[in-house]
Amino acid sequence: MSGHNKWSTIKHKKGAADAKRGKIFTRILKEMTVAARMGGGDPAGNPRLRAAVAEAKANNMPKDNIERAIKRGTGELEGATYEEITYEGYGPGGVALMVEAMTDNSNRTTPEIRHMFEKNGGSMGVPGSVRFQFERKGYFAVEKSAASEDKLMEVALEAGADDLATEDPEIFEVYTSPEAFEQVREALEKNKIATVEAKLGQIPANYVKLDETKSKSMVRLLEMLDDHDDVQNVWSNFDIPDEMVE
Repeated sequence: MSGHNKWSTIKHKKGAADAKRGKIFTRILKEMTVAARMGGGDPAGNPRLRAAVAEAKANNMPKDNIERAIKRGTGELEGATYEEITYEGYGPGGVALMVEAMTDNSNRTTPEIRHMFEKNGGSMGVPGSVRFQFERKGYFAVEKSAASEDKLMEVALEAGADDLATEDPEIFEVYTSPEAFEQVREALEKNKIATVEAKLGQIPANYVKLDETKSKSMVRLLEMLDDHDDVQNVWSNFDIPDEMVE
């Protein structure tokens, strides 16, 4: 899973910037609003909302922001109605991409995402065109200062996690089946192991290596997509070269 680890490293380091934190807040607020709309405003009975609230707290989001996002989802406060869309396509060199977005105007968002693909040597495909290359997994990022590898492995694996990745220099990455996601999240919380990211995502079965020119185009595309206001998550099977991680 090295490719995913490297892109997480890049995003994790970028996350220290204030501008990036604003983007993270926007993404989590949308997720909480949609989760509350679909499953109710009580995190105790809504696993998706509970995971979003946990991520919000991990990113030091103010309590008032969390409460307002939930109330917008339940209809107690007015706010935009978001539609969930997953875009699929290929980047330079045939790299498979899945882009998860939430938008209040798909007529605006869809052509913008398509333009990003085409501008960087890729193309947007039809639904199902690349999904078969990914497997849905639970994903947790834990700063290495938050727990020892042995402790995290003991807690996560006993709770049903599938794998613990340690290659990233700053964070441990825990992978679970979708079914085990909630029980692993509860185990980490019970053991006071804070996460900086907790989500269900799309993990590729295999990774694609590119030459230097196409790698630069691919990183540019990933960054453009990641910075788009409506994009929640970007998943790809691009094996980012080591020299591009720093």
